[in-house]
Amino acid sequence: MSISPSRVAVRIRGWSCGLLTAALAVAAHGTGAGTPPTGASAIQLIVLAATVGAAAAAVPRAGELRILIALLAAGQLLGHLILSAGHDHALGAAPSAWVMLAAHVIAVGVGAVLIVTGERLCRAASHVARTVARARFAPVAATTVTAVRRAEQPLRSALLLAASVSHRGPPVGAVR
Repeated sequence: MSISPSRVAVRIRGWSCGLLTAALAVAAHGTGAGTPPTGASAIQLIVLAATVGAAAAAVPRAGELRILIALLAAGQLLGHLILSAGHDHALGAAPSAWVMLAAHVIAVGVGAVLIVTGERLCRAASHVARTVARARFAPVAATTVTAVRRAEQPLRSALLLAASVSHRGPPVGAVR
């Protein structure tokens, strides 16, 4: 069973959005002098990333950049809430709220553009590969071939068979 190229591109979009959500949340949390996620917060972050990835895979093609930006932004907000709940940050080490917000906005915007561009490139490469495969391995049209046999020229195999039969043996009359 083969998977259509458009389904491959959709899966890549979903995986990319989910992984980007988790990676940005962990990176931003680490930049803010937070501890790496462990236990329940790590599980919650995995569930959040899988949910964002599944939602991104369900996005229709029309207007997907705005929807992906909204999904990734919501993922960053929820990821921030998940990772900051119950964790103490070192005072003075975290950047200001405006710097953190600007970094998230830029990362989400650039990430969404890269995901959409990657999906379009995947679709284009799949189209080219299918076109080349069709051109290279195009089916040959069926033609009927009729062999012309002439009665005065026996087949070579019949001649070889006749020549290989031995005519030696007892006379026919002596055998009866």
